[in-house]
Amino acid sequence: MQTSERLNSTQTARIASVHRTTGETDIKVTINLDGTGICTAATGIPFLDHMLHQICSHGLIDLNVQAQGDWEIDDHHTNEDVGITLGQAFSQALGNRKGIVRFGNFLAPLDEALVQVALDFSGRPHLSYGLSIPTQRVGTYDTQLVREFFVALVNHSQMTLHIRQLDGINSHHIIEATFKAFARATRMAVEIDPRRAGTIPSSKGIL
Repeated sequence: MQTSERLNSTQTARIASVHRTTGETDIKVTINLDGTGICTAATGIPFLDHMLHQICSHGLIDLNVQAQGDWEIDDHHTNEDVGITLGQAFSQALGNRKGIVRFGNFLAPLDEALVQVALDFSGRPHLSYGLSIPTQRVGTYDTQLVREFFVALVNHSQMTLHIRQLDGINSHHIIEATFKAFARATRMAVEIDPRRAGTIPSSKGIL
């Protein structure tokens, strides 16, 4: 059902593999938080693949996502389950989260669109979603699924995530700016803080 490789957050490579199977989807995700931006994405949803490439390229995360889904119904289950499995992979790759910066924030422009993402690998899942996407679809992708992807990712990575749209009228630009901002904020948050010396980044001593 599920396999994982856990590596201590203070080690050079933080890698996890998760295989999640349900009656609707079969998802395999491998993530390397200390990668170079290599992405192999085959979700059966071309626009989602494009967004996963943004996470890798701008987050310097290596990612392999392979998905089989009930696409004959629609993209909802596959989109959501990719978010769930990716969230689980993030959580497992971070391990006990010792030594990480923990917080990340980035403001990404893409032509007329401007989106801010702030996040905290807090151990407490919360999503504050502030996108106003003007069209129902980008290509064949239902734009309502953007929120569903991040809900699933947040709940299973146990992060706090705030997404704010400051400007934008083009749906593709708004969504892509969101994923780019998320990638850069994530890169910041998962970096190892040399001053932490492998300690938990919390006054409580636990995340």
